Amino acid sequence: MAITASQVKELREMTGAGMMDAKKALTETDGNTDAAVDWLRTKGLAKAAKKAGRTAAEGLVAVAVEGGHGVAVEVNSETDFVGKNADFQKMVAGISAAALKVDGLEALMAADLGGKTVQDEITAKIATIGENMSVRRMASLDGDTVVSYVHNAVTDGMGKIGVLVALKGENEAFGRQVAMHIAAANPASLSEADLDAAVVEKERQIQIEIARESGKPDAVIEKMIVGRMKKFMSEVTLLGQAFVVNPDLTVAAAAKEAGVEVTGYVRLEVGEGIEKVVEDFAAEVAKAAQG
Repeated sequence: MAITASQVKELREMTGAGMMDAKKALTETDGNTDAAVDWLRTKGLAKAAKKAGRTAAEGLVAVAVEGGHGVAVEVNSETDFVGKNADFQKMVAGISAAALKVDGLEALMAADLGGKTVQDEITAKIATIGENMSVRRMASLDGDTVVSYVHNAVTDGMGKIGVLVALKGENEAFGRQVAMHIAAANPASLSEADLDAAVVEKERQIQIEIARESGKPDAVIEKMIVGRMKKFMSEVTLLGQAFVVNPDLTVAAAAKEAGVEVTGYVRLEVGEGIEKVVEDFAAEVAKAAQG
């Protein structure tokens, strides 16, 4: 019998299986959804659904550059151990290569990866490796020159922190120094103009309250705030930060000496912003023994 797209969709939602696996299961069972679920379970392809709710805060960031175009992709797993798995690394490398040819995360998940979509490959790996996984973020960058850097690389082009730097002009050696600076300093924005207005205002209010505690007149406080906000900008904006290679220069000044202009950057760190769940396995065992 003919298998409809809605049947495949329903089975995928029920089991977390890949599209082709779901279609094959329905074909093998003459369109019987319940039997297809059992078929997938016997093949170990329905495991992904059970793992989808578990926190995936480890994994790898991969970077790839082609000409003046670069991408960084974060692929998460549940444990750091999986990041050292050769099959996982091969998949991540493939995903980053596919990311060079698409615009955005949605397009990446539908991109081809060895005959499967990236989404289906992730689902298959969940079943075979046994951990929840996800492609969490993708970022791209363009410029005259785009340089990549991976901090604590586990293999070529991937590790815990991935950085891309875009330059107007050509100076890859300097671009790599800036990328290393970004990995360490983790600036909030490229420049003051790019900084979130809410972040700036929050810091301003904090500094006003601190200054008021001194009991000084408002006119003096206003001057204090100007100086303190200038210092704040020099700490959180890339171009205003003291360059790690030569702290006597800001990154902007160092770029000028190097004959280039830093026009953008991307910094992705594995698990950044994810609340990690700490599981107490001893407590679980004790509870199970009592029950």
